[in-house]
Amino acid sequence: MIQSMTGFGKAEVDFSGKKITIEIKSLNSKQLDVSTHIPAAYREKDIEIRNILSQGIERGKVDFIITPDTVDKSVSGAINQTVVKNYYEEIKSLSGKLNIALPSEALSIILRLPDVIKTEITDLDEKEWEAVKHAIGKALRSLNEFRIQEGLMLETVFIDKIDNIERLLKEIDLYETDRIEKVKFRIQENLTLIDSGSYDENRFEQELIYYIERLDVSEEKSRLSNHLKYFIETLKSEKSQGRKLGFIVQEMGREINTLGSKSNHALMQKIIVQMKDELEQIKEQIFNVL
Repeated sequence: MIQSMTGFGKAEVDFSGKKITIEIKSLNSKQLDVSTHIPAAYREKDIEIRNILSQGIERGKVDFIITPDTVDKSVSGAINQTVVKNYYEEIKSLSGKLNIALPSEALSIILRLPDVIKTEITDLDEKEWEAVKHAIGKALRSLNEFRIQEGLMLETVFIDKIDNIERLLKEIDLYETDRIEKVKFRIQENLTLIDSGSYDENRFEQELIYYIERLDVSEEKSRLSNHLKYFIETLKSEKSQGRKLGFIVQEMGREINTLGSKSNHALMQKIIVQMKDELEQIKEQIFNVL
């Protein structure tokens, strides 16, 4: 079963008048790349948080966010008036230098800037940390469930595209005999235009066989068919194998390109273009697979 590297998980916990929200977002990446956005009170737990995430997430670019929200409004931060005044003087000075009017909502803007609200940083309570760890585990499970659901949707897309390529591959057989006959006729027609007279029939047959063998696509069709089957087998395996699927897609692309260079037939080339289009749609999504 494949999983997507794109996912989102969220969990909340209430502790001593605070509602603490945990959010984990992930996108595709070759390795595990974790960015944490945590309040100062939790900074000492940064390494432990990263270890928890590395055990629960295999690959992906991960953003981890802790957002504490005080439920008891009596425990609120005070406005740092000195910082507000300094921000205002800076904005006023910049406004004069640039000859731009002060914004009408200057105070509202300043109140959203860093360090305006003074908050008292206290040591992290171990009981609170245990509650937060429990929430992190819950958010991780939510993230992985999201990834599984996204993987199921990707699997449906891949199977559909592989089926289309397999169907197009079978259509090539319809033009095989016609293609060879046209090649033979074209060579014979060109030979009749030669003024030097007759040509060696045996030599002609030998050259024709050599030329037709060079245009033969049976090996390419067989290899492509095997790659299609192997892709589906890998898709259905227990563990998600995005890298392996990517390698198989590369091999499929090589065989389709060789079929195109050997086709020498307008309708066959049209089929090849359709196969490339289906494969390109697989490539667009394969990088999201874990």
